[in-house]
Amino acid sequence: MNFFHLNNQNLLQIARENQELFLHAQPFPSIIFKNFFNPQFLEKIVTEFPDLSQEDGFTYQNSNEKKYASKGEQSFGENTKQLMYYLNSQPFLEFLQILTGIEETLIGDSYFLGGGLHEIKQGGLLKVHADFNKHQYTQLDRRINVLIYLNQNWKEEYGGYLEFWDQNMQVCQQRVLPVFNTLVIFKTNDFSYHGHPDPLACPPNMSRKSLALYYYSNGRPNSEINSKLGRHRTLFQKRIGHQEDNVSLLNLFNSKKIIKELIPPLFWKVGKLVQQQIKKEK
Repeated sequence: MNFFHLNNQNLLQIARENQELFLHAQPFPSIIFKNFFNPQFLEKIVTEFPDLSQEDGFTYQNSNEKKYASKGEQSFGENTKQLMYYLNSQPFLEFLQILTGIEETLIGDSYFLGGGLHEIKQGGLLKVHADFNKHQYTQLDRRINVLIYLNQNWKEEYGGYLEFWDQNMQVCQQRVLPVFNTLVIFKTNDFSYHGHPDPLACPPNMSRKSLALYYYSNGRPNSEINSKLGRHRTLFQKRIGHQEDNVSLLNLFNSKKIIKELIPPLFWKVGKLVQQQIKKEK
């Protein structure tokens, strides 16, 4: 099956011809390709895309993100597997290497950690953020995001724009409507703030569907690192002038999952024992 309109040689030519455009994009290196993939093949992926709210995947429902995501490749259909495997293969990795100008060798993620199938339903969102910077298993540095949108008959009034914000979180410098067969590639580092921050306004029977792949390297330039942070998870940001982005720290820290990650295991166990003893005394 030919995923592209072009052969691999032409794919590398596209990378060379667009490298300068990618590197000089604002607010950070990025590029948007329209109709990049074979549309007939991509339509097969749309057909087999499951309702992720009914899958054994990941559900995010909090003030910063309201979305669904697959776990590994267990929700992939056969055509989706073919494309996702290809996007982790030598030809596409070489395309990314040339396009992005990254000197360190790029490595795909066969675990699809945090990636794979993504779905946002009516009212959902993903606030502006910088991505987690290390792979959970390999400890490699996250360098590139590849997003493929699968939304047919998508209208502008539905929203769902992917937004790229400047480092001071004052200006959105790029907006991408998530229409069918749109490929977005961008560098991800401690300062590449992006997201889908406003609630989705599509009809209830529609959703914002995408494929997400992340690419890594062993090491990265110091200019991409906020030395104060070290290894970190997703870093959500507040858009200047947007009152709805005020996130209550109290709400964040009421999450048992977050508390458990922040408190040393011994203290966590002692706290649970104390709670149990209090309940017995009552």
